[in-house]
Amino acid sequence: IHQPVCKRATASTYWNDETMETITLKPGRDESIHRRHPWIFSGAVQHENKALAAGQTVAVADAGGTPLATGAYTFQSQIRIRIWSFDPAEKIGPPFFKKRLRRAQAYRNAIFSNRTVSAYRLVNAESDGLPGLIVDRYGDFLVCQFLSAGAEFWKAEIVQQLVEMMPVKGIYERSDGEGRNKEGLKSCRATLWGSAPPDLLEFQEGDIRFLADVRNGHKTGFYLDQRENRALVSEYSRDASVLNCFAYTGGFGLQALKNGKAARLTNVEGSADALQIGRKHIELNGLNAAEVEDIQGDVFEVLRGFRDRQRRFDLIILDPPKFAAAAGKVKTAARGYKDINLLAFKLLRPGGILFTFSCSGHVHAKLFQKIAADAALDSGRDVQLVRHLEQAPDHPVALNFPEGAYLKGLICRVV
Repeated sequence: IHQPVCKRATASTYWNDETMETITLKPGRDESIHRRHPWIFSGAVQHENKALAAGQTVAVADAGGTPLATGAYTFQSQIRIRIWSFDPAEKIGPPFFKKRLRRAQAYRNAIFSNRTVSAYRLVNAESDGLPGLIVDRYGDFLVCQFLSAGAEFWKAEIVQQLVEMMPVKGIYERSDGEGRNKEGLKSCRATLWGSAPPDLLEFQEGDIRFLADVRNGHKTGFYLDQRENRALVSEYSRDASVLNCFAYTGGFGLQALKNGKAARLTNVEGSADALQIGRKHIELNGLNAAEVEDIQGDVFEVLRGFRDRQRRFDLIILDPPKFAAAAGKVKTAARGYKDINLLAFKLLRPGGILFTFSCSGHVHAKLFQKIAADAALDSGRDVQLVRHLEQAPDHPVALNFPEGAYLKGLICRVV
């Protein structure tokens, strides 16, 4: 397997080793394991070997020495161990990854068997039993993120299993962002196997054609987790004046125009490159470019300008980036969410609809709804909650890992 970047010790030298290191937990700190939560934090560890290779597989035992699980260890992270298996007798190696990957594949095959969807999440990290591993499929290419030391440690073996499992042209790595940094890992972008992906990868969601910039775009190139929510926008868009904020490459707006028959679309986005891809989307889907207005700029400033000029809309979408990257940022994030939602409520005509989202995992659903309610109150408008929204079903959330439910949204109606 070709790995031009991010060299590391090969995991294959470890998985047949019978002398696996044991990490012992402090008394009373094994409760999370019994609840099958996949993270063990540094404060729960009593005895550890800091000389272990980052990501090396270890046995986890309670204070009395009873084996509980196996996981990937790293001294670089506050999450000392990410659990691979709650069966302490299960070996971690190529057969293990083959089983977990094929289980994830079988689920996606089932939910997409009768749908025209050529891009989806194949592996959703902890919620698919593979902590720190993200695999997204875009047509004939896979894009992977190895965001934990354990996933990085087993990278070559995981890629080999993917090659054997799926008939794709290439596998590309987009291992970057805060998750890697917290694990003490450097960012990596490289072709891991096969052909390098083109600058823009085309894929379909139903009758809409999209382009993903898997090399430099957000996440792995596109917001696949918003698929169902994008489709919902079309139900509220007929003859509407639509404002799509934090538009990225215009996915929500494209649904509003093509399937929702919106009258006019305004995209607001900070990135000129993203707006340019959005223009390609309009052309690719045979839509009328004259019905689309693109504004490059800060969303907060643009919305304030609309408010001051008394410009009004029938449908507004707010899909901002993560405002709270850590628990200590929640208060600041809450102010930001309230500000944009307050502006949006003021810009909507009577009967207008707001789709509003938060992808900040530290901002819980109840808090986000309260923020929206406070914004509605301060706007002086009467607002109804129509529906709660969440991430697409190819981004499942393991019930023992509630942290996986990061995306939450609301459909609100101004009375």
